[in-house]
Amino acid sequence: MARRVVVGDLRVQQIHRKGGWRSWTIVWPEGSIHPEADRFLRLHDGSGTQKTYAYFLVDHLRWLERECLTFERVVLQDLERYMGIVGAEVHMPLGEPWRVGKRPLGRSALSIAASCLKGFYLHQASLGVNADLGEKLDGTRLPSRVDRRRSFLGHVKTAMPANPLAPKGPHRRHPKMLPGGAREQLLETVNSARDRMAVTWLADGGLRIGELCGLHLVDLHLRENAACGECRSPHLHVCHRPGNPNGAEAKTKHPWRIENGTITGGLIKRVSPAMVHTYFDYLTSSEYPRGVRHGMLLVQLHGAGAGEPWAPAGARRMLGRAGKRAGLGAVKPHAFRHSFTSAVLDAADGNLLIARDAGGWASAATVDEVYGHVDIHDPAFDVALRTVWGERK
Repeated sequence: MARRVVVGDLRVQQIHRKGGWRSWTIVWPEGSIHPEADRFLRLHDGSGTQKTYAYFLVDHLRWLERECLTFERVVLQDLERYMGIVGAEVHMPLGEPWRVGKRPLGRSALSIAASCLKGFYLHQASLGVNADLGEKLDGTRLPSRVDRRRSFLGHVKTAMPANPLAPKGPHRRHPKMLPGGAREQLLETVNSARDRMAVTWLADGGLRIGELCGLHLVDLHLRENAACGECRSPHLHVCHRPGNPNGAEAKTKHPWRIENGTITGGLIKRVSPAMVHTYFDYLTSSEYPRGVRHGMLLVQLHGAGAGEPWAPAGARRMLGRAGKRAGLGAVKPHAFRHSFTSAVLDAADGNLLIARDAGGWASAATVDEVYGHVDIHDPAFDVALRTVWGERK
């Protein structure tokens, strides 16, 4: 089964495979597969990168069609000009407007676009198409201090891959935090126990929206000394399940299994008392239907799909509406995650290990590769979380 998303003349097509797996490719208007794009995207089959690259690549392919450029004729200057058109800072004539009505891409999106283009044309070069362009894209640079720290044995490295299309200059992130008091205002505004639970779990758990909507009841160990034996405190297991009926997927892919009805593995995250309270409030209300077979935690409350798993898009819309009613503007789920991580970092006196593991971030920094993971039973870890949850002053 496939679902098509129209993007100009070319289409991004989502394909549902056996076992709940999904993949993405690019097709022409009449439905035939774009062979070059499909071969490249198959290199990333089974990963979230495939979907991201599909949407970035389809935009570039549409531009090639308008410019009457073939893969054999594209030169590095053409790619630099395309990057300038979509938002990069380049010093050259850009030609006719492109992406009319759309805002320029931000720094992060430009980096992804550059990686996608480099990978695509290097793949073409490996097949014997436009080898000259492949050589210019396949450059290297001297390793930086950060590169050396990441590798632990970094002094052995003499060169690192470089991308001439990547945006230049220092990379400064400015994550969008929740306004002060946003959690309390949202809790007063939302209309159901499910929505109060969603706000609380996003705020206290630092969960991604795909992780929250992808939770199953079996993933929750909300009492002390649960049967899994992996954490003494109340916790949950974030498990990557590509077959969830609502399409929600956890980004992290830690191995997990269910044995004798008890889940082990996955990404283990501590649970606050407020999270436990809102969970029981939701489960004992009339909102959670009895006898559901899908076993997922969050369900739709109204309409023809009442009782079915709640999709991430529905959760985003709920938060957006609640934020506007509360006078906060459109609230996005990831703002909870940024605020949670920032609060943990402040409470832990800048300890990056605690902030990373409390939020489940996957980092390639020195502390991640060399010093490993912080113990979630470490007193400092416990103090930081309880401070964020409001249990310590």
